Amino acid sequence: MMLQGLLVWMLALALALHLPGSLWKPSPPPAFPWQALGPASLALGFLILLAPLGAWLGGPILARRRTLALLEAPPDLLWGGLLLALWPAGWGPPGLGAWVLALLAAALPGEIRWLSQSIPEESPFPAAWGARVVRRVRMRVLLRVCTRWLGARLPVWLTATLVLERMLGVAGLGTDWMTRAAGRDRVGLAVWLALLALLWALSRPRETEAR
Repeated sequence: MMLQGLLVWMLALALALHLPGSLWKPSPPPAFPWQALGPASLALGFLILLAPLGAWLGGPILARRRTLALLEAPPDLLWGGLLLALWPAGWGPPGLGAWVLALLAAALPGEIRWLSQSIPEESPFPAAWGARVVRRVRMRVLLRVCTRWLGARLPVWLTATLVLERMLGVAGLGTDWMTRAAGRDRVGLAVWLALLALLWALSRPRETEAR
C-alpha cells in the first residue's frame, strides 16, 4: 500500500508540473498567505483536540445520533452565511477569526461522527466490565485510528476551505492553491502536493506500528 500510494502522489506531482494550458496575459505567482498560517493552525489544533475528545466521551452511539447528523449535513456555504448574518456590524468585516469559527462549526460534527464510527459496539462487552474499562477501550481504539484519520482528513482541512474564504473575504490556504491552479503556477502546485504527500507518508509508519 505504501508503494501504491507513493506512485499516486508521484503521478499527481507529474500532472501538476505539466499542467496543460496557458494564460493569455501571464502574471507572477501570488504571494503565500503567511498571515493565514496562525488561524489555520489554531483551527486544526481545535479539530485534532475536540473531535477525538467528543468521540471518546460519546462513544459509538454518536455515530447514530440524528442531531449530530443534522449538524453535519449543512454545507460550508450555509455556515458562512449564518455567521455573516449574525456578525455585528459594529465589529467591522469578519476576518480570519470568524473563518476559524465557521470552519469548526462546519467540520467538527462530521469528524466526531467519523471517529465514533470507528469505535466498536460496547454492549454487552466491555460495558459489562464498567465505565473505566469502556473509557480505556475507547482510548485504545482512538489512538489506533488517529494517524489514519489525520492522514485522510488533514489535506481536506488545509485545502477545502475555499468557499468560507471567499464568503468572508479572507486570503487563506484554500484560496492560495486555487489561485495557483488558475494562474498555472506549476511549481507552486507541485510544492503543495509535495507537502501533502509528506504528511501522508509520515502518517504511514505510525499507523503500521499501531497494528
